[in-house]
Amino acid sequence: MSGLLEIVALHPADAERADAGGADRVMVVGSLEEGGMSPTPQLVADIRRTTSIEIRPMVRLRSGYSTDGGEAVRLRGLMSSYLDAGADGMVLGFLNGLGDIDAPLLAELLGDASWPWTFHRAVDTCLEPDRAWAALSALPRLDQVLTAGSPRGVEFGLNDLLTRAKADPWAANVIMAGGGLQPDHVPWLARAGVRSFQISSAARPGRSFKAYVDTELVRSWRILIDSETRLRHD
Repeated sequence: MSGLLEIVALHPADAERADAGGADRVMVVGSLEEGGMSPTPQLVADIRRTTSIEIRPMVRLRSGYSTDGGEAVRLRGLMSSYLDAGADGMVLGFLNGLGDIDAPLLAELLGDASWPWTFHRAVDTCLEPDRAWAALSALPRLDQVLTAGSPRGVEFGLNDLLTRAKADPWAANVIMAGGGLQPDHVPWLARAGVRSFQISSAARPGRSFKAYVDTELVRSWRILIDSETRLRHD
């Protein structure tokens, strides 16, 4: 059984090259501001035409991790447009004024739809991580949590990720490690039961977002992730 590899895509060329390198999915963002903002539905449609792998666009229109009722209406309309454009799922996540998972708002946004979704790195800023993860486990159709274990990235959050994954099989199953992920983090995470990984700048020459995703870099991560996750599974 191989692991899951997701690549951050800003352009159709990114998605096409991620696909060619063996990625399973792309997270589509319109800009990298504040960790990623929503793309246009047209960008999602353009990416859909270039690849058959899974597409999940970021659903986020403002900095920070809060929103309000008025924006929620816009977000639901945006998600509908993404689905019409060919998206397979979504990436979203909001916190309330107390720094907790905003479960009522998420329930409103998710509605009774059937698509899967990723809760993004807002979880890394929650004031009570254990309470946040308990809240996440109760949300419908959530199949990934993008997390570095720390707002500062995997380098600083690795031990927390390992501890959580080892202690909670559900968390290990949904954790998608990302945010400054380095190759030497993968064996440790795989050993703890983590099987999903996201790379962003590491998929680009010189780690520069001025460059498109590089097929060979993606392939090198594909080989690493498959090797480590199969080793731990076997």
